[in-house]
Amino acid sequence: MVDDPRPSPPARRRPPRGRVAPQALADARGGAVEGLIWLGRTPEWRASPLYRFVRLLARFLLFGVFRIRIETSGQEHLPSGGYFLVGAAHRGWMDPFLVVHALPVEPRAWFLGSAPSTFTSRWREILIHRLGGLLPVWRGGIGIEQHVAAARAVIANGAVFAQMPEGTVSGPAGRIGPFRVGWAVIALRTDAPIVPFAMAGTEELYVGRRLISRVLPPTSVAALLGPAWPGYPPEPGTRAGLDLARELSTALASVLGPVVAELWPRTVDPPDRPRRLRRRLTWLFLRPGRLDRDDPLPSAGDAGSLTGNRRA
Repeated sequence: MVDDPRPSPPARRRPPRGRVAPQALADARGGAVEGLIWLGRTPEWRASPLYRFVRLLARFLLFGVFRIRIETSGQEHLPSGGYFLVGAAHRGWMDPFLVVHALPVEPRAWFLGSAPSTFTSRWREILIHRLGGLLPVWRGGIGIEQHVAAARAVIANGAVFAQMPEGTVSGPAGRIGPFRVGWAVIALRTDAPIVPFAMAGTEELYVGRRLISRVLPPTSVAALLGPAWPGYPPEPGTRAGLDLARELSTALASVLGPVVAELWPRTVDPPDRPRRLRRRLTWLFLRPGRLDRDDPLPSAGDAGSLTGNRRA
């Protein structure tokens, strides 16, 4: 365990601005179509043959070719299905793969994910639409109602609704960033079991990279809010509902934050370790842009992988 001298972040910070311009991208493709409207079908519980094939291919590439190592624990806490998985810290394109790696093949996981970051080409959008697993959102676009409807459809069908509440891959390594409140609004409106999921190490990727994830015991809106929970969800769109969503986000951050801080040092390689294909793998499925990684790190030795001591 590495002692972390970094000061704790303030209780509330403004989430960073998006790395891409969602409205411009949406306009270029004829509009921002989100959620179930984009999918055009009920989110599947079962794993299709195409999904099983792609999953096997991805495992071969990640574990066989690039020798990525993922240590996962806590799967005994997973419910049989119909729950809301909330993951942090979200630091790269590998995060959904960490979730999928930790879950059984069925029930399927469906991610509320960024359309601008994912639909970087038309063929990728077509493939993902057929493959399933994504319910796209255009930040600043259409509103919360269809995402609540998407979550309800996934959970009612016995599948897993997954979301990364930081909403961006920007942020410091080794600790969580500020949570957006959209996930909490959905949680309040669905009242599904909440499974916290901690991840560490995905801020950069290279051949032989070590990553860690942990499934935490399921919880609920009532358990996270404690005495602040009135026993029923506030009316949609009210100030009371937004305030309660903020409290819920703070409560979940206090659960996930210490676990991420505990896991991250175990992913840090020595500065002199070769980092082959680091740049290519780190940005493989990301649009190049600003990534705020310049927060102080635990120590010069352990921080080598994120400072100037890098090998492409």
